[in-house]
Amino acid sequence: MTGKVAVITGGSRGLGRNTAVQLLQRGVDVVFTYRAREDEAEGLVREAEAMGRRAAGFRLDTGDVGAFDGFVAEVRRTLASWGVERFDYLVNNAGNSLHAGFAETTEEQFDGIFNVHVKGVYFLTQKLLPLMKDGGRIVNVSSGLARVSIPGSSAYGAAKGAVEVLTRYLAKELGPRGITANVVAPGAIQTDFSDGRVRDNPEINKMVASMTALGRAGVADDIGPMIAALLSDENRWVNGQRIEVSGGMML
Repeated sequence: MTGKVAVITGGSRGLGRNTAVQLLQRGVDVVFTYRAREDEAEGLVREAEAMGRRAAGFRLDTGDVGAFDGFVAEVRRTLASWGVERFDYLVNNAGNSLHAGFAETTEEQFDGIFNVHVKGVYFLTQKLLPLMKDGGRIVNVSSGLARVSIPGSSAYGAAKGAVEVLTRYLAKELGPRGITANVVAPGAIQTDFSDGRVRDNPEINKMVASMTALGRAGVADDIGPMIAALLSDENRWVNGQRIEVSGGMML
């Protein structure tokens, strides 16, 4: 994978950061977005430099389609400064969460989820396509909640379901360019996502462990290496697939 470039949304923390580090360790330079924490973004850039790799982070709200042209221009400039014209891998990872019953979910809350997880993924991928190499790879991050129904997650689960359908269309329509598109669907992971509810709430953590075949909640190190491996040439024939990475949750 040496000499390649990845674009990762939400790359400064959690699963996105772990994926970025895994790719950097494999010789892939990384352009990533972050939502608010510039210090975390700078930390990842320093870590990349310590490995002898390159990373560039840009603030982006992936739910704001109007900001995408500016970000694409930043990507173009960054690639040029690195002496390349196009990037190889796109990981649509950035996300937000919502825990609200179906009857209580407001239109504003619904839009907040779908703007990030569906509209953002759709149009950012579209706008980045001219900068993506033929034979490239797309990984969209979904969730186990697109497969199982847990009360309070209807909007989030529906959005992730939409991403899974979109991914199959991407695989079909981008096939002539040799670009693959797959979905990675993590189970419940111990990160700061959703205010760290799986990581920091012992009751939720125990519940997750009890319904997982391998007997524990997941950690970021369970996911990042898998995404990095899926992007490798060894998995070039995997296309249009949903791969759940949950330790066997709710089988």
